[in-house]
Formats: sequence, structure tokens, C-alpha cells
Amino acid sequence: MQSKMKRNEFLKSLGLKGASLLAVYCGASALSSCENESLTPASAVDFTLDLSNASYSALNTVGKYVIYNQIVVARVSSTSFAAVTQICTHEGKAQVIYNGSKFYCTAHGATFSTSGTAESVTSKALKTYQTALTGTTLRVYA
Repeated sequence: MQSKMKRNEFLKSLGLKGASLLAVYCGASALSSCENESLTPASAVDFTLDLSNASYSALNTVGKYVIYNQIVVARVSSTSFAAVTQICTHEGKAQVIYNGSKFYCTAHGATFSTSGTAESVTSKALKTYQTALTGTTLRVYA
């Protein structure tokens, strides 16, 4: 029969360094919430991408995407684009990508529609941005 160890016995078994590390980790994780409220890129969003530039030419192909200044810009059809924050609303990690049909967080698998609506793991939508294509220049703005 196994006996259960009490919390203070466990901490004593870790020693001072282990217990301190555990306290710092637990204290820091308690300060952040699962649904992070400040999930927007640091700067104001209003930029243009030249699709004839090799850095952004992926956007000439439906299903492809680029990331610029923590904004994921995806070509969702032959005539439209979608742009959302790269920062996931579930845990605040900058790991959102476009998988060819929807936005996806590589950290924990949350999925979002091309309009940013949450589909799984979280209920909070991604911040979305407007797009406008003129010739080979794509403007992304708030």
C-alpha cells in the first residue's frame, strides 16, 4: 500500500533551492490568466506589403501566409485576404499561423476561422484587421 506525502514533506524533500524554484514558478503562473486581455501587437497597425517583393510573394498563392509585426496575413481565396494577430487568445503566445483553411495556434491547438472566430480550445476571438489590395500592394490596417 502506498502512502501519500504531505505538501510540506514534499517541499522539504526538494530542499531550499527546489522549493524556492517551485514557489517562484507557481507564483508567476498565478499572476497570468488563461484568457489574456492584452493581446494586440505593440505598434499601431497600418502597413503595406508589396506582393512583388520576395519576402511577401507567398501571398500570391491561395492558402499561404506571411507574418509581419505579429500580424498573420493569409491569402484565403483568389480575391481575398485575412489578417489577425499572431498572439493567441488562449495563453497569449505568439504562435498563431494559417494552415491553408483556418488560423491555428501551434502552442496548444486552438483553431480560429478566417474571420478570427474561436472554434476550439478558447472562446475568445482573435483580433482581426482590414485588408485592401491595390495592384501588388496589400494594405493591412485597423
